[in-house]
Amino acid sequence: MRHRKSGRKFSRTSSHRMAMFANMAASLIKHEQIKTTLPKAKDLRPIVEKLITLGKRGDLHARRQLLASLSEKATVDKLITTLAERYSDRDGGYTRVLKAGFRTGDAAPMGVIELIDRDVDAKGQDSGPSQDVEEEILEAEAVA
Repeated sequence: MRHRKSGRKFSRTSSHRMAMFANMAASLIKHEQIKTTLPKAKDLRPIVEKLITLGKRGDLHARRQLLASLSEKATVDKLITTLAERYSDRDGGYTRVLKAGFRTGDAAPMGVIELIDRDVDAKGQDSGPSQDVEEEILEAEAVA
């Protein structure tokens, strides 16, 4: 019996679920709007809300906690600088989930999760290698 157990399993192991939500949270912070299934969007919302609240704190310990969960320095920098400034006067409710119809293949309910007062230009930004990888490539070219 699953009495008083919160959260969905999504037919995944706990480590797969944690990795999936970490990737989705990083994508949401980077693009400020993502489209996914409605249950995933609803379960992602409290994770992202906690990350933004942690980013608003902005101290060294908060930065290290964010790096442990997001693992991309550029995303953490955006969270601590841009988003913390944007939501400085807001006490919560940084995201909204909108219904977006049904997926064609399996009729799964789709949803859009986005940040409140989002930057429209952030959607669809370069999804290429992270900034750290680009720096390593440039250093390797300089040595060669």
